[in-house]
Amino acid sequence: MNPGTSALLSVSSAHVAYGKVEAVRSVSLDVGDNEIVTIIGANGAGKTTLLNAIIGSLPLKGRVTFAGQDMARLEIEDRVAAGLSLVPEHRELFSTMTVEDNLQLGAFRIAKAIAAKSFERVYALFPRLKERRRQLAGTLSGGEQQMLAIGRCLMGQPDLIMFDEPSLGLAPAVVQEVFRTIKRLNERGMTVILVEQNVAVSLKLASRAYVLENGRVVMAGSGAALLGDDRIRQAYLGL
Repeated sequence: MNPGTSALLSVSSAHVAYGKVEAVRSVSLDVGDNEIVTIIGANGAGKTTLLNAIIGSLPLKGRVTFAGQDMARLEIEDRVAAGLSLVPEHRELFSTMTVEDNLQLGAFRIAKAIAAKSFERVYALFPRLKERRRQLAGTLSGGEQQMLAIGRCLMGQPDLIMFDEPSLGLAPAVVQEVFRTIKRLNERGMTVILVEQNVAVSLKLASRAYVLENGRVVMAGSGAALLGDDRIRQAYLGL
């Protein structure tokens, strides 16, 4: 983030615990407007836990501010209404509902006229979803389900989307399409937090990145700097 630029999202001294086990410990990070910020780390490092705490599905000790607003007392739906959104790791679609009905759920807090425009934007971004709008979500391919999960978030017209392992379980060609979509959204003004198992690609996309180990931030810097760091190359890229 450029010096003097205020953060769109700021997390300060965040702690998240499962009972007596502290999964996130004293994490602080900032995300500037229109950045792609990547969070990398091994399995169990606390990445998914941190995203779930930011969106409000897990209790967090510390401070989260978004667009200058303290998120502490807000429920998930209020955080979403404020412009914060999450594409979860396992998509969490309603498999027995149609594509269109799943998308409609993403627009539950906005006016019908605005929701109609959101449908237009989502279908323009993902033409396959328009073709399959009457199809049950559970019958879609993995790539189409990921499109639907992203589209559902976009229906609420968020300012920041957090992606949790968006390439998980997808074929290589589909993975590239997902990354192109994330880049395209960012180029159109969307701020992004990306947690992704493909460290090389995520760092190439990132404006900045944080490294989590055992629930703590142990490194931070530009995506390019971390991609060239020998410690990152050895630990996450096998180089």
